[in-house]
Parts: sequence; C-alpha cells; structure tokens
Amino acid sequence: MTALPGPDLQDRIPLHGDEFTAHPDQVYARLRSRGPIVPVTLAPDVPAMLVVDYETALQVLRSPHVFVKDSRRWQDTAPPDTPVLPMMSWRPNTLFADGERHARLRPPVENSLTAVKPAQLRRFVQSSAIRLIGGFTGRGHADLLGEYAAQLPMLVLQQMFGCPAEIAQAMVAAIAALWDGTDPQLANRYLEESVNDLVRYKRANPGDDVTTRMIEHPRGLDDDELQHQLIITMGAGAEPLGNWIANALYLLLTEHRVADAVATGSVALDEALDDVLWRFTPLANYAITYPRHPVYLGRVLLPADEPVVISMAAINTDPSLHPSGQIPAGNRAHLAFSAGAHTCPASRPARLIATVALETLLDYVPEVELDDQQPLRWRPGPFHRALTALPVRFPAVSSLADPTTGGSGCPHRSAR
Repeated sequence: MTALPGPDLQDRIPLHGDEFTAHPDQVYARLRSRGPIVPVTLAPDVPAMLVVDYETALQVLRSPHVFVKDSRRWQDTAPPDTPVLPMMSWRPNTLFADGERHARLRPPVENSLTAVKPAQLRRFVQSSAIRLIGGFTGRGHADLLGEYAAQLPMLVLQQMFGCPAEIAQAMVAAIAALWDGTDPQLANRYLEESVNDLVRYKRANPGDDVTTRMIEHPRGLDDDELQHQLIITMGAGAEPLGNWIANALYLLLTEHRVADAVATGSVALDEALDDVLWRFTPLANYAITYPRHPVYLGRVLLPADEPVVISMAAINTDPSLHPSGQIPAGNRAHLAFSAGAHTCPASRPARLIATVALETLLDYVPEVELDDQQPLRWRPGPFHRALTALPVRFPAVSSLADPTTGGSGCPHRSAR
C-alpha cells in the first residue's frame, strides 16, 4: 500500500502561548482530530511532530533502532535562543543515550534508586511533610504548591541523595527555570554548577545515599557522566513529582466525587494518583526522539532529525481509551512514565513519595478547601501541566496533633 502524504508541515499547531496554556484539552482534541501524528511547534521556530495516539506512541517508544534519543543533529540547527533548548539539548546521560551507551549509563541510576529502602523513604517523606505542614497550619491558609508540593520532593531528594540544603536550594531554582523556559542558559549553568558541587561534596563525604552509590557503582562513571546522571535523576524527580502532588491536591479539592471516594476509603490514594496521571499528567509532552532518516509512521512522513514528541496528555485523555467515560480504578496503562527502554526508573519511589505526601497532608489538615477568592493559573510551557499556585484555607491550629491517636484511624493511610 502506498503511504499517504502527511499533513501540511506549514500548518502547525502551537504548544505554547496563552490559548495552549489556558485550554490544552481543546488543543489536544484538535490535534487528535487530525490523526495520530500532527505537526506542531514547541516554541516559535521550533517544529516538531507530536504523537497523540496510544498505539503509535508505543511503536515509537519501543523502536529505539529507528527513533533515537541523541538530539545533537537536531541541536545543530535549532535556534540558539529558544526557551526549549535546555530541556532538549544533548547531555551525556541516560535520557539522551542509545544502544550500548544507554545500557552502560542506566544501571548506576536504576541500581542506586532501587537500593533506597521503602521504610526509610517513607520516614523521609513523613518527617519532611510534617515540617512543611507545621509552617502554615497556624495561619489557616496556605499555597499548597509553593509551600508544600513544590518543596517536599527536594527535601526528600536531599536526604535520598545526601545533598546539603544550600546545594539543593540552588538546584530547585534552576530546575524550575528550565521547565518554564525563563533565562534557560543561566538556569542551565547554575544547575550544572550545583550538581558539580554535590559530586565534589559526596566524594569527600560518602554515605548511605544515592549519590555515593552512583559514584561507587562498578560501571565507573567519570565526573562528567556523574554530573549528568544526577541532573536527570534529580531534575526529573523534583519538578514533575511536585506537580504530580499538586495536581492530585487540585483534583481532590475540585472534584467532590473523587474526594469523597478517598475519604471513605472506597478509592485508595495511589489509585487517585493514577487518576491524576490519566487526566492531569504533570509531564504533558516529552519522551522526545529523533528519526535518523525520513520514515513513514501512521502513514505520515516524519522528517529526519525533527523531534518526535510523545503527548502523554493528549494520549491519556483520549476518549477512545475510555469508552465508558470512566477510568477503571487501578488502571496503570497510562504513558505518564513513558514505555520501552527509557521507562522512568524512579516510578516506584515517586509513587511512594506522592502517596505519603497526600496521606500526611490529609491526616494533619483534614478540612482543607480551595480558596476560591484567588483564581488558579497554569504555568506556560509545552512540556508540563503545572499550576502557578494552589491557594487553600482551613481551620487554623496552634500545633500539630498526632492524627493516629485518640480516634478510629484515618482512611487516608495506606497499608504498611
């Protein structure tokens, strides 16, 4: 069968600007109506092909011999001042590696994360969460994004990676700027400097932590490789995870059906978190690959070296995946963690962190509600779905009480 010509490559739908930021679902519906792969722009003058079909996405993600992660040939022709460049520029890490190089770089990351004990991680999350909650419960109002969801992952990662607070704070600011595309070159430089500081610190002060395990891994990564493995591991662990927690809180605060199901125990918190990944996935468009040669896929011609971006958001919200209109509880077939050789190696610890983060907040601040006097806004950028703030109010308390004593227990607590 002769392949049909692809859509007009000049007729591109932007994944940037006010319309996309405010109403991405409408944009995704338009994209799906045009076929499984649609020409878009990630930023002005940055063309890409966006995959909006589930099976087509799996075909791309499971064909690393055709769709490679190395972005350097694309990078050579990309506008040098585009805000998306730092998120797409090649680094010597697992995210941009293919074949044998990927097989060598991934084990130090995967093995070091797997070695984190769940009970220890739970303690890290609970102690950090209680510390943050204690900072705002006396006021009766808070921004649960800026004061909780955005801060908690990095507090936990500090402990997981043995990272001093001053280094972690520099990383947080740089990572957020990269995702937003604000002064990306400066943010990229600050991020690399802070991670270099961490590597030097851990070489002098080894411990029972992810960074030390990566340094001492038998694969023998050099300092440059270590720096970039840490950038992808901490960067991917901080920003999307914080937005996952915030988007879950947004869902619980705005949809009574979901909140009531969680409160009564008919839906577990980790099931609600999967609902968020289907409907408000924090990593909206990414898992970028680059065809080394022109290739037909879904009867569309994909140009060589033009980014092929997987739209997790468009795919996960495709009505054809949920004919009944309801997502079955416990369904984890979403693409929020990608698929294939580059499936996120941190999905299990991320899920535990997010679950305990919600569990602890709902235990200690059970009567929280959205502050509807402050309008919610979403951050710009093609890659994430993230709020600028999540203002809430609740009955103020002078000190935190232990929710596990003096009562019948809290339905939010997951099985130990």
